[in-house]
Amino acid sequence: MTTDLARAGATADTSPGAPARPRWGLLAQRDFRLLWAGESISRLGSSVTSVALPLVAVVSLDAGPLAVGLLSGAVWLPWLLLGLPAGAWVDRLPRRPVMIGCNLASAALFASVPAAEWLDVLTTAQLLLVALLTGTAAVFFNAAYHAYLPALVHRDDLIEGNAKLQGSASAAQVAGPGVAGLTVQWCGAAAGLLADAVTFLVASAALLRIRGDREPVPAPVAPAPLRAQVREGLAFILRDRYLRSFLLYGASANAALTGYQSIAVLFLVREVGVAPGAVGLLAAAGAVGGVFGALAARPLCRRLGTARAVRIVLLAATPFGLLLPAAGPGPRVALYAFGSVVLVGGVTLCNVVLGSFRQTYAPPALLSRVVATSMFANHATIPLGAVAGGALGATLGLRATMWIMTGLLVLCGALLLASPLRKERDLPVGPATG
Repeated sequence: MTTDLARAGATADTSPGAPARPRWGLLAQRDFRLLWAGESISRLGSSVTSVALPLVAVVSLDAGPLAVGLLSGAVWLPWLLLGLPAGAWVDRLPRRPVMIGCNLASAALFASVPAAEWLDVLTTAQLLLVALLTGTAAVFFNAAYHAYLPALVHRDDLIEGNAKLQGSASAAQVAGPGVAGLTVQWCGAAAGLLADAVTFLVASAALLRIRGDREPVPAPVAPAPLRAQVREGLAFILRDRYLRSFLLYGASANAALTGYQSIAVLFLVREVGVAPGAVGLLAAAGAVGGVFGALAARPLCRRLGTARAVRIVLLAATPFGLLLPAAGPGPRVALYAFGSVVLVGGVTLCNVVLGSFRQTYAPPALLSRVVATSMFANHATIPLGAVAGGALGATLGLRATMWIMTGLLVLCGALLLASPLRKERDLPVGPATG
């Protein structure tokens, strides 16, 4: 029998302040406010870097398409190489120091790029190394970050906490490209990376000021071999019917999402006839939907139940993805914008709820491994989806590929609807294997 996440949290944890609901919710709590502010600023900096880093290669080093492609791939490669063992390593350590260390390392790496440019020693090899090492830091940071939040906020506030963090991340995706454009225009491409380095320092300072977390101290015993710890986390997910279903959904949905996103710019320019300057605005529409999805997560879950909210949102929002390939010149371009807002909003809401579920469901000693393994599976399908989208676009055409990929995304929703979600009002708070 399952129980409501909010009810179970209220009875399982009687820490001070848990029952009260201040007007501003978690933002009224100093420690969460520090985490939220630091991460919001850091996400904005990372959004700037996503534009500035390839611009440094193109503008400063006259890099070609191959170099820019390798640069993008280098950011994701660490997920494939280290995604599984990262969770086991992080489970051996306090999470907040890991996060601070990753932030400081990223700040130093990004600051090295403008320093090298100013000294006239910048090379493509350095950019690739920076992308690879900051991608590695991101793997460890995320394994620690998602496992740290339950130590900072009350269990029944996890959905609100994840929603606020995800909402600010989506807002950063809206504002980031514009900020990047202004920074590059006024100060040069390398200055955007320096700005990102500063945001990592700000996030580290915010983490250092947190003083009320309830993070458990790792037991002072000799840890099991790394391979055994990785297998333990993977086996826990594969044995559990909930986590197994959510892992399959996340991996397949990411492949479909990346499949259409990889050709979206070409589709908009060549098939829809959108001017290059307006492509960024249409791309930002999805991020706006992410903000709305994050804001709607907590009230919908309180009204409908966590499992039912995910189920209804998937049924209602995912089919709007089929509006994207139906877009055309003139007023029909609005179909792309509207479809993106609803689709990404629904996906974001599901991510908030399912992420909060993992944080309450997995045993604390396994939490980093469960998070890292899930993120490994989700990120591993990103390059596969991108390659499939590009290959199909070259052979079948851009519009046909958009129909295929958005259609697959609708079918991915059926994976969750065929899971234990189909019968539940609320997601459980303890493992139920089978």
